[in-house]
Amino acid sequence: MRTVGEGDKVLFITQRGKRYLVSVRRGERFHTSEGYLDLDDVIGKRYGSRVKTNTGSVWTALEPTILDHVLNFPRITQIVYPKDLGYIILVSGVRCGSRVVEGGTGSAVLTAVLAYHVAPHGKVYSYDVNEEYLKNAEKRLESLGLRSFVELKHGDLTEGIDERDVDAVILDIPTPWLAVKTSYEALKDSGIFISISPTIEQVIETVDALKENGFADISTVEILLRNMRVKRGMTRPEHLMHAHTVYITTARKSVVDSFDR
Repeated sequence: MRTVGEGDKVLFITQRGKRYLVSVRRGERFHTSEGYLDLDDVIGKRYGSRVKTNTGSVWTALEPTILDHVLNFPRITQIVYPKDLGYIILVSGVRCGSRVVEGGTGSAVLTAVLAYHVAPHGKVYSYDVNEEYLKNAEKRLESLGLRSFVELKHGDLTEGIDERDVDAVILDIPTPWLAVKTSYEALKDSGIFISISPTIEQVIETVDALKENGFADISTVEILLRNMRVKRGMTRPEHLMHAHTVYITTARKSVVDSFDR
């Protein structure tokens, strides 16, 4: 049975459905439009407990998931959204012990999710040309206890990738086609290549480069997410949906000289 301790983070779901990720500190109050909550009252309670604000608004105190944490990161760049993250993790085959190269650390959302899945025996090698993004990523990873599973690297992986025989290379950079050759050299045989691109022009360039550089099983998808408003006799789709964010291109490294072996 998990209980809330001082310094723990709690995801509060309010009576109106709002979500707040809060670090619990003794003697502090958390103020919202639905009243304030004395955080002392939360310490020692089981995760999943219900608590009340001073106005009587009932909240649920939940243990945050990795997704709750990363969606709370400062968005210093565009992020990879949940609907795309899940697909990327699944098709990449990333798991405990995997070695993964990431191109484009950015806001570190994908970095943290990858680190969470490769831990405790794997490693993420995350490249970015912007040192400020790397410094931000270091802080975010440390806050989640994931820093030791990520090697942050200041560099341009279109010019070269240091690692070899990695399980996957995942790119979120403006010109992924320029990193196809270096990705091929870094991947293990049959390793997974993934590119995340907002425009179809980027996809076309990348797919052409994949075909020219010995990749197989090339595929591009766009994931659309539609929420439902569920009420007996009145169930319908929400008026707004999560439509285009990015195109996700995947491929696998084939051994181009295998007929000669």
